[in-house]
Amino acid sequence: MPIKRIGQVIGIKPEEIEEYERLHAQAWPSIIKIIKQANISNYSIFRYENLLFAYLEYTGDDYEADMAKLAAEPEMKRWWQITDQMQWQVPQAKVGEWWHVIHENFHVD
Repeated sequence: MPIKRIGQVIGIKPEEIEEYERLHAQAWPSIIKIIKQANISNYSIFRYENLLFAYLEYTGDDYEADMAKLAAEPEMKRWWQITDQMQWQVPQAKVGEWWHVIHENFHVD
């Protein structure tokens, strides 16, 4: 099964940047475990001014099912209750998207 590479963007409220970065520098071990159980690896979040860019690699065989399991986890729901209020959706976000998935234009292994 080939690796699925995913890039996403979302806004970050300027007054929340410091706390958002602190939370992620000390991410809860339970969140890391849930992410790995969902077949996500090589996951990074970058910030450029008031925009966050996430990159991840999905190695499973049913992305939608794994994301649904991840979203159903009580600890993940708790994490998102904290972090979602720090963010704002980009205008391009589609219905049902929080982080907007962006098109991959180029890749080299």
